[in-house]
Amino acid sequence: MSTIIEHEASQVERANATGLRPVVFVHGLWLLPSSWDRWAALFEAAGYTALTPGWPDDPETVDDAKAHPEVFAHKTVGQVADHFAEIIRGLEQKPAIIGHSFGGLLVQMLAGRGLASATVAIDPAPFQGVLPLPLSSLKSAWPVLGNPANRNRAVPLTYEQFRYGFANAVGEDEAKELYATFAVPASGVPLFEAATANLNPWSEVKVENNPERGPLLIVSGEKDHVVPWAIANASFNIQRRNPGVTEIVEIPNRGHALTIDSGWQEVAEKALAFVKRFV
Repeated sequence: MSTIIEHEASQVERANATGLRPVVFVHGLWLLPSSWDRWAALFEAAGYTALTPGWPDDPETVDDAKAHPEVFAHKTVGQVADHFAEIIRGLEQKPAIIGHSFGGLLVQMLAGRGLASATVAIDPAPFQGVLPLPLSSLKSAWPVLGNPANRNRAVPLTYEQFRYGFANAVGEDEAKELYATFAVPASGVPLFEAATANLNPWSEVKVENNPERGPLLIVSGEKDHVVPWAIANASFNIQRRNPGVTEIVEIPNRGHALTIDSGWQEVAEKALAFVKRFV
C-alpha cells in the first residue's frame, strides 16, 4: 500500500514537469520537512527542482505535530526508506539526495539501492558496521534509549535535551528560537534499531555497497554531540570501499543543528557545490 500523500505526489509531478534535475531532501528525527525550506529555495535558485517529502504520517506544521505526537510512533527505518524509495521511483530523472541525521542514514540506504545521482549525508546516524559510540552520542540518545517503553512511543525532547543534542554550538537565544521553531516529537523505534544494528544480523539499519551508488559526501559538524566525528568518519571509512567518489568534510564550530541554525547556508553551499560537480 502506497504511503505517498497528495502533497508529495504533487511535488513529484511538478519535478517531472519542470524537466530540471530533482533534489530530494530527507529530514531526521525531531524535525519536519519544513526544516529544509531555505535549502529548497537555494537549490531551486541554482537550477534544480526541490522535493521535501516527509516521513509517513508527518504532520504539516510544528503546531500540528505537538498537538498529535502519537502519529510519529512506530515508524521503522525500513518503512521510512521504502517510503522515500517509492517517491524517488516516481521521478523521471534520478535525483540528488540530501539528508540530515537519520535522514543522512536514509539517503545512504537509498543510494545503496542505486536510486541517487549524488548523495550528501549530513551528520548521518550510524549504520550496521559503524562501531564507535562516543559518550556524547549516548547522552544525546538517552532521552529515548533510557526507557525501553519508548521504542513504541513518540518521544519529544525537552529544551535542555535539545540544547545539548542539537543546539550546543549556538547561543542561548538562538537555541530557544530553534527549539520553538523546529523541534517536534520523534519515533523511538529508529534509535533502538540503530543501537542494536551491530547485534542483529537482520537489522534494517544497513547500507549496501552498490557499485551504482554514485558520488557521496559526508558532512560532519565539528561540535556535534549526536553524531560526532568518530561516527561520521567511521561511516566514511566503510563507504570509501565503494568504487564511487566518497568524500568527507568537517564544518568547524558547528553542532547537530547545522542545517537549521543561522549558519545553514554555509552547509547548503557545500552540499550544492558537491551536487553541481556530478549532477
